[in-house]
Amino acid sequence: MIDGVLIKPLKVITNEKGDVRQMVRCDDPFFKNFGEIYFSFIEPGFVKGWKKHLRQTQHYAVPIGKIKLVLYDARTKSPTKGQVQEIIVGARNYQLVRIPPRVWYAFQAVGRTKALIANCADRPHEPKESINIEISDQSIPYTWKV
Repeated sequence: MIDGVLIKPLKVITNEKGDVRQMVRCDDPFFKNFGEIYFSFIEPGFVKGWKKHLRQTQHYAVPIGKIKLVLYDARTKSPTKGQVQEIIVGARNYQLVRIPPRVWYAFQAVGRTKALIANCADRPHEPKESINIEISDQSIPYTWKV
């Protein structure tokens, strides 16, 4: 596992009228600060990424569909520098994934339906605070199958 990444099973409260899926609570030990919450859809056959934030921590959950989330640690002083981590997260494997600053990430919908990613970031989005590169960039040792 990449240093600083957290994977936490999330609670699903089953109800015949519709389930409730928890994501983040202010009293979770890993929760530091609220910045913003946003939602992102990913269509089957596409990959979003590579991206890394310089200061922002991401907290991802996938309440609809399923994704393959791939992380790459290029941080020079990290004990896990150079490691790649794949995580399958979705409605049937409902969990929270914390992505620390400076870790590259990308994700792809798994299956035939689109997926919904919910992100509770610890700071508001600032365009100059993140870096994007092409999914085919050879600096990251991972090949996507699309």
